[in-house]
Amino acid sequence: MHYVNGKIAVLTGAGSGIGRALALQLNREGCRLYIADINSVTLSETLAMLPRKDVACDSQVIDVADRHAIYAWAARIEAAHSFVDIVINNAGVALMSSVEATTLENIEWLMNINFWGVVHGTQAFLPLLRRAEHGHLINLSSVFGMIGVPTQSAYNAAKFAVRGYTESLRMEMAESSVHVCCVHPGGIKTNIARAARGGDPAVSPEQRGKDFERLAGTTPYTAARKIIHAIEQRKPRLLIGRDAALISLITRLFPVHYPRLLRLLVSDRDIPKVS
Repeated sequence: MHYVNGKIAVLTGAGSGIGRALALQLNREGCRLYIADINSVTLSETLAMLPRKDVACDSQVIDVADRHAIYAWAARIEAAHSFVDIVINNAGVALMSSVEATTLENIEWLMNINFWGVVHGTQAFLPLLRRAEHGHLINLSSVFGMIGVPTQSAYNAAKFAVRGYTESLRMEMAESSVHVCCVHPGGIKTNIARAARGGDPAVSPEQRGKDFERLAGTTPYTAARKIIHAIEQRKPRLLIGRDAALISLITRLFPVHYPRLLRLLVSDRDIPKVS
């Protein structure tokens, strides 16, 4: 029997990418779901794609940057169950821009979703996780939470923040029944680059998405399986993809000079261009 069978899971960013793949796999394995996304159309598509209609799933259109909306969602779930077994803070967006060209408005937009969305989800649902026999909190960082990359300063800042926040919480929860895991995906074949703000205006979102997928080495479904396995095994940290493992190794061995090594592995045409 699958570990997640009969469990209750909360998942953000379920309208596409890793979030959708997680929703499908968790449902397939018998996990009751509460899924959310800011996009009502893609969220409905995920709901329609669930393979098991006999397993309950509730969907909610939510902006994770809205603290009051997240807390209200948690209160509604608490009224129905009093606890949850799994919380996966997955929702995220991307921004491509040099530091000089980035507006404060765009930095705030990204940080409100990628960092504060994780904080909101963590703090709203942590009391419910504590009431579970074995609670699991999974926060999505990135390989960009381990390395700095040109044109990704805001994204780097958010993902480094998620990493620090989650690792600190993991130590605080060490003697509790709550398992905390920080996930660092490498290149995943999702639409995040296509939907990103900023970037070279001469490159269409469609072409940007194709270029990203060409470099991405892992499918969302592989990422979802690895995350569920990390839940089963109570792993404290998860690297997804050989690129993530390589980046982790390089940054540990060469914390100052890793940019030179990474440039040798990535051709100039693969480096994002900004206006």
